[in-house]
Amino acid sequence: MELLPRSPAEFGSARYWDRFFRQRGQRPFEWYGAFPELCPVLHKYVRPRDKVLVVGCGNSELSEQMYDVGLCEDIVNIDISDAVIRQMQERSGSRRPGMSYLLMDMLHMDFPDAHFQVVLDKGTLDALLTDEEEATVAKVEQMFAEISRVLQVGGRYLCVSLAQAHVLKKAVEYFSREGWVVRVHQVATSRDQQQFVLPVFVYVMTKFRKISGSAPQILEMCPEEQDRPVRMESTEQLVAAVRDRQHYALLCSQLSKTPCREQVSLDLCDKESGKPRYTLHVVDSPSVKPSRDNHFAIFIVPQGRETEWLFGTEEGRRQLGTSAGFGRLLTVALHREQHYEGMAGIQEELSGKVMELAPPGLPARQQVPFLSVGGDIGVRTVRHRDSSALSGEFVVEDVKGDGSCYFRRLIFLRNRNVVQSEARLLSPTALPGQKKRRKEKKKPSSCEPAAAIDKSCLCCEHHKAMVAGLCLLGGPDPLPALLAVLVVGLGGGSLPLFIHEYFSQARVAVVEIDPSMLEVATRWFGFAQGDRMRVHISDGLDYVAQLAAEGTFLQNIYDAIMFDVDSKDLTVGMSCPPPAFVEKPFLQKVKTILKPEG
Repeated sequence: MELLPRSPAEFGSARYWDRFFRQRGQRPFEWYGAFPELCPVLHKYVRPRDKVLVVGCGNSELSEQMYDVGLCEDIVNIDISDAVIRQMQERSGSRRPGMSYLLMDMLHMDFPDAHFQVVLDKGTLDALLTDEEEATVAKVEQMFAEISRVLQVGGRYLCVSLAQAHVLKKAVEYFSREGWVVRVHQVATSRDQQQFVLPVFVYVMTKFRKISGSAPQILEMCPEEQDRPVRMESTEQLVAAVRDRQHYALLCSQLSKTPCREQVSLDLCDKESGKPRYTLHVVDSPSVKPSRDNHFAIFIVPQGRETEWLFGTEEGRRQLGTSAGFGRLLTVALHREQHYEGMAGIQEELSGKVMELAPPGLPARQQVPFLSVGGDIGVRTVRHRDSSALSGEFVVEDVKGDGSCYFRRLIFLRNRNVVQSEARLLSPTALPGQKKRRKEKKKPSSCEPAAAIDKSCLCCEHHKAMVAGLCLLGGPDPLPALLAVLVVGLGGGSLPLFIHEYFSQARVAVVEIDPSMLEVATRWFGFAQGDRMRVHISDGLDYVAQLAAEGTFLQNIYDAIMFDVDSKDLTVGMSCPPPAFVEKPFLQKVKTILKPEG
């Protein structure tokens, strides 16, 4: 039996729908959106005494079910198919006296103006707006105009839709331009009952009197897991929010059917602010032999440790997944400046959402364990947040490392998984712990004095290698009595500070392009200039080129030149140094200002 149309245009043809319903018979046809799923949304916007119009009713059971549960008492159903109207009149006529079925084209309705409080559309707009051809758009605008005409002020147009981008965009633009309030609900659907991979949405367009001039648009989104709407600034932002939900649904469907060959990452955002709250990575380990108890686990990465190799790289997470012994491990990184109520609070918050990412074959009612390092979520305190024209937004934060040590870090938020500078703290007791911070709920002030920095510790491995190279300058002989060192890139100042403290013969010149970093290093990392250490605010490339160009008097002046500068361009695949620092012409200039044994 062939029920599909030969072309999308047939969706608007009465002849096609007559043939469709005759061939289908008495079986109700529900494209998507079963009544139990739609009921929570319908209850918000349909009152028992409302006069409701259902456009393009077909032989769906939706209006019958609404009537039977007492959701509304007066429902008028219209359709262009004579066959389906006759069928529905026979099915409901005697049993539901408050319901009527009329043969009518929704583009040319016979009802008087302002006759209904609610117009309900389940899939009709989706069927009509199959493309963006001029004739199709004209029909849709005629449909919208008729709906607007028959609705009272304060009435609601409820449209159940799969929210294809062009359909949603057209509806939102039309009604917001008319001064209506637009709200889009995602319909909550259980994983077991979901018929479509894509989620179902309900557009709620509330009619207001059109105000002359430029009235502000009111556009809102209600995700499935929350009742409180989120305000959107534009149609594009609303369409993008819906698209994100659709992509997430497709991802969940894919992950529920097959193991993922590559790691998948996604952000879960805070309901209030919309900012990322959790970053999730799905790690499948095919080498793990499956058993009943090792299908799936959640690993909470302690705050401040998400930059470590084991948690912050694909290879590290793959090793973590294999060593944990689970077929699928979901790692969860916690974002800075978000408040968390301990491990139990995170587990309660995530327990429903993470199950949407469960692997295929997970036994029913399987207990999924939440894992972490030491059973806690770590400690992170943001000490300072600022931005500069050169480095963008950055934060200085104190974190608890592995064990009892605390560290201060400088993070550039454009590359938030890379630690720019790190120093060990001497006074961990000065840090507010997780329990204390939860009790006081006090944000640390940027005016707080810096905790004491352990100048004897080099936290970055590349700094240790650079200092080791410095020790080799004299070969088998002792280091020279005077040691001239140029460090390009200040950051938090840990490298030049260590050289200054432990090489008493060193004279250190530091070149830093961003003056904000000098302030950060001085205020938060214990850095200080003096007779043996000076900072020059300049581009390192220009500084070296200028010295090389000033002739023999300034040539061969440095025993060691160290590049500790990050790349601002994240597309080149190098985080440090920028490519220009390793090009041959520049390295020749570097050689010019190095001593022969340098």
